[in-house]
Amino acid sequence: MHNYRSIPKKQGLYDPAHEHDACGVGFVVNIKGERSHDIVVKGLQVLDNLTHRGACGCDPRTGDGAGILMQIPHEFFASEAARLGFKLPAPGEYGVGQVFLPLDAVKRRECEDAFERIVNEEGQQLLGWRDVPVVESECGEIARRGMPAIRQVFIARGPDVNGAEALERKLYVIRKRATTEAENLGLFDPELFYFCSLSALTVVYKGQLISTQIPLFFPDLRNPAVKTALAMVHQRFSTNTFPSWDRAHPYRFMSHNGEINTLRGNINWMVAREKLFSSPLFGDDIKKLLPIVEPNGSDSATFDNCLELLIRTGRSLPHAVMMMIPEAWQNDPQMSDAKRAFYHFHSCMMEPWDGPASIAFTDGIRIGAVLDRNGLRPSRYTVTKDGLVVMASETGVLDIAPENVAHKGRLQPGKMFLIDTSLGRIVQDEEIKQSMAARQPYRAWLDSSLITLESLPEASGAPAVDYFEDDELLKQQQSFGYTIEDLKMILAPMATNGQEPVGSMGTDTPLAVLSNKPQPLYNYFKQLFAQVTNPPIDPIREELVTSTETTIGAEDNLFEESARHCRQL
Repeated sequence: MHNYRSIPKKQGLYDPAHEHDACGVGFVVNIKGERSHDIVVKGLQVLDNLTHRGACGCDPRTGDGAGILMQIPHEFFASEAARLGFKLPAPGEYGVGQVFLPLDAVKRRECEDAFERIVNEEGQQLLGWRDVPVVESECGEIARRGMPAIRQVFIARGPDVNGAEALERKLYVIRKRATTEAENLGLFDPELFYFCSLSALTVVYKGQLISTQIPLFFPDLRNPAVKTALAMVHQRFSTNTFPSWDRAHPYRFMSHNGEINTLRGNINWMVAREKLFSSPLFGDDIKKLLPIVEPNGSDSATFDNCLELLIRTGRSLPHAVMMMIPEAWQNDPQMSDAKRAFYHFHSCMMEPWDGPASIAFTDGIRIGAVLDRNGLRPSRYTVTKDGLVVMASETGVLDIAPENVAHKGRLQPGKMFLIDTSLGRIVQDEEIKQSMAARQPYRAWLDSSLITLESLPEASGAPAVDYFEDDELLKQQQSFGYTIEDLKMILAPMATNGQEPVGSMGTDTPLAVLSNKPQPLYNYFKQLFAQVTNPPIDPIREELVTSTETTIGAEDNLFEESARHCRQL
């Protein structure tokens, strides 16, 4: 099969835009950044012990997806390149892409030719391609029918690119061009050309596999020369999504367990902001990155797209994560004013990506994890005395001698757990957020530019109030769809007690589109929300984490920060 994606097109009541997933996620990291094959082995062992958090179809050997992200094993790739007849530069001077391509040789050549042209146009040097060895018999029959060709491409830094971050930005532009321009030119079906990763720091091995199949399917991972200081792993359970090779995790920066409930709004806002995008780091190249959100991606893939954009345009990894998954800052009396100002300012720039979620993230140097503001997904970590950190959806994923345990813990709602291998230490949540809060005079900007409703002057003159006579009131209520139930169960408690009424989560009213009675316009709209795996929230926690505050006003360029960014009401 040339089209390896098993996701159906939109049909009947099915729409691929409504998909969510839930899974098992974890990572192993050497705090000091010391690379070894043992980290790969331990990462795969964690993945193996997360098998029960994944799923398979009627073919018990076809999984929903599994994978591993690690640092680029330079010595291994250098020896492979030499075997293939080309030489790799020093680490950090080249990028590696892990690419899914069509099995059809003609279509694959079209993809590769288009990609090589783009690399040359962007002033970089394509060194060569490598077929990634795979053992097809180690994956299920259904997965094998849709399996793509898997190749690695090596790109050397051009003379106009200075520094590691500049190389990452250029690889980002190349990848975005490859997946959009070629589609626009009609060279190939975009569903046949997917980059698991394209980076000078990390590489991703993944597929529509079960966790136990990953080291068997990819012999590279069993080679002692493959060394890394960190390994992020993921076993997918596509709760109400279709599995496919490209939807396996890890993505390029993150792995995810949960659902992003605000996804449609997040995507719409990101598209709306694209016209304002401007960055001195990219210049005219910023247009080549559009659209930021790749079509047909899951909620996790969309989150990864946005996270990558924020990082590549100059924000640090922790800063970008804090913007996308903020703490519950509005109603927390113990939060410092500086940190509250940071979150308040950024809420004027970007809405939260909200939902029950545990997200592990890495840029290849720093690796960490964060829970959503409700803390509705489990995540546990263990720090060992010999300098390892193990984090996963549950404890016990790696056998660690009790005498080697330095301390254990669990991720807390909205808190960040971060290991920086360049610093060789765990960076505490409070340290991260204090440094972020001190970056700019956020409180001063808010005080000078943000207007609250309470600060507006009173309207002059007494407001005119109209009252309906009983007959006219009844006609108005009927016209606007009010029912006896609305009056007794909703309006009366609100008017009497000044608070929302308490009711059940379910509803037995028919869909407006299927009703035989006239319906008001707003009854035809329903909130896009995860249909499963949302546990009930206790009222105390709900009061702390829930806010209905919003702002009105023009937005500014997402990649800058100034007082004008919060000139809103």
